[in-house]
Amino acid sequence: MQQLMSNNIVDLTVENFQQIILEVSKEKIVLIDFWAEGYEPCKELSPILEKIAGDYPDALLLARVDCEREQQVAAQFGIRNLPTVMVVKDAQPVDGFAGMQPEIEIRAMLGKYLPSPEDEFLAKAAELIASGDYSGAFPMAKQAYEINPDNVDSKYLYIDCLIETGAVPAAKELLAEIKLVDQDQRYHTLQGKVELAEQAADTPEIRALQEQAAANPDDLQVKVDLAVALYQVQRFEEALELLYGVLLKDFGFGEAKKLILDIINALPDGDSLKSGYRRKVYSLMY
Repeated sequence: MQQLMSNNIVDLTVENFQQIILEVSKEKIVLIDFWAEGYEPCKELSPILEKIAGDYPDALLLARVDCEREQQVAAQFGIRNLPTVMVVKDAQPVDGFAGMQPEIEIRAMLGKYLPSPEDEFLAKAAELIASGDYSGAFPMAKQAYEINPDNVDSKYLYIDCLIETGAVPAAKELLAEIKLVDQDQRYHTLQGKVELAEQAADTPEIRALQEQAAANPDDLQVKVDLAVALYQVQRFEEALELLYGVLLKDFGFGEAKKLILDIINALPDGDSLKSGYRRKVYSLMY
């Protein structure tokens, strides 16, 4: 077995013991896997530990001890059964188990010492929002929310990005799911944002164009004009739907193709509207 298996999986030996246990464990969690060649439970457990380590490249080091070769290291920890797994933090063993454990239980144990997977995405999204870049924050906020929809901080941040990037109906739907116990000041702030966005999105110009479109369903220019007006108040889904309908009737009509591509490109990365309508338009083009 190689000394270095990946960026955060190493073999623990007498030579690197001090560096890993006394130094590395002060910067990240060290998970020690005591194993032996040819022992079936060890062969079953090791891939699970490697998979978990792969999910925490910066916060976790998996240190593997071959107990036949490194008897001195195993003796230092008083290992009696294989496999044995130990969690070391700040140079001290803080947790562990002997024998096989299901992945879900190992992750639950490590969850006490490791950052939540969504934390990194949340921090990046919050940083971009602080600078006013909601479009850049959107994919980060969405990722954090998808990793853990039960994290109320992720949900609030994602809702804020949805509102600011024009997906008000989706934001409203998610806001309605917030439990009473979690309805803090952020909830009321976002509710206010939704109401303001809805008021701003219903203009006399839009209502007049909607009436014209209803009265003249074959007038493609009215539909294009309505789509532009809807886009200006961030009603992106309705604008895209109208323009796509125009292209289905007449692919070369006026500015319809340019407008729909401009709207698609302006949407934030990670928005399902962006990928969905891009596929639709490209299927008409090729």
